[in-house]
Amino acid sequence: MKTEKYHLKSESKFTRFEFISEGPKGAIRKLIEFQKTTNPEVFNLAFGDFNPQTQEIDDLSVSDNGDTEKVLATVVNAVYTFFNEYPDMFVYATGSTKSRTRLYRMGITRFYEEMKKDFYLYGQIGDEFVEFEIGTDYDGFLAQRRF
Repeated sequence: MKTEKYHLKSESKFTRFEFISEGPKGAIRKLIEFQKTTNPEVFNLAFGDFNPQTQEIDDLSVSDNGDTEKVLATVVNAVYTFFNEYPDMFVYATGSTKSRTRLYRMGITRFYEEMKKDFYLYGQIGDEFVEFEIGTDYDGFLAQRRF
């Protein structure tokens, strides 16, 4: 991917990443976690600002640091790194709000041509998953590494 991205730090299992967003609002610590779900083959992608009080991800904060494309490219980079370690897994993502889910759809659309070479991409409509199509609204997204 040719888009500029932030440097990622990861723990040894490659399921938790962090980076620093830099912009007009200052340096903002971001976290990405691939969390186990009730389905052992599916991990949930959690993303947001680091909350120093709870030591957890705040997925409702609005940083507005002017670096959305760089942040999304960094999250995509973490997805690639995760799949390098866990190639047989699926990654599910949805926004904490409808507008964030729309932002994720826009990010997938932005990197779609590159991503579709490496991933099977699905959009969630209700309880169903269908092949991702640009311009369609989804409730969530599912990715699987291509071999």
